[in-house]
Amino acid sequence: MKVSVKNLENKDSGEITLDKEIFGIEPKMDAIHLMVKYQLNKRQTGNHKAKERHEVSGTGKKPHAQKGTGRARAGDLKRNIDRGGAVVHGPRVRSHATDLPRRIKQLAMKSVLSAKAAQGKLIILDDAKSKDHKTKPMAAAMTAMGIESAVIVSGKEVDANFARATSNIPRVDVLPSQGANVYDIMRRDILVLTKEAVADLTTRLKG
Repeated sequence: MKVSVKNLENKDSGEITLDKEIFGIEPKMDAIHLMVKYQLNKRQTGNHKAKERHEVSGTGKKPHAQKGTGRARAGDLKRNIDRGGAVVHGPRVRSHATDLPRRIKQLAMKSVLSAKAAQGKLIILDDAKSKDHKTKPMAAAMTAMGIESAVIVSGKEVDANFARATSNIPRVDVLPSQGANVYDIMRRDILVLTKEAVADLTTRLKG
């Protein structure tokens, strides 16, 4: 499937042929859903922690006799029913990461790329490089291309001037090709790929 290539001045700069196996499949929304959950689970730090009985500050002395007082048995005053006591079954430091087969990850990426292409929300750029780092001309270029919310995937490295020029534009993210992922593509309206990014993603998803 052939798609026109544009430059940052929103002028045609030739055509590119996209692989139908990557940009032209029937999107599998269940695979996309699984991949988004996988990414969000992996991003959780899991640092939440409640003190358990052995971690609460306090004496381990038995507060009163086991029998004969008429009160409930107590080994110490660090129980969950005591003021300042421990938390029962509280959160512990752990990893929230889940497993997902590689073929599902690849299917999800192919699906999200194909969905953007089918919706007409895929723009191919000649390259993502800027002569200077000023935001105003870059914002004007984005407006000219009809971009209000987009993720821009450059080549293996992001041009420093381009990154600085777009850093203050709201709802515009810039990623290197190896950082392209399903969640970030889904959360923005338009997907912008450079020709180098297309080649990198094609190689990555063909393997």
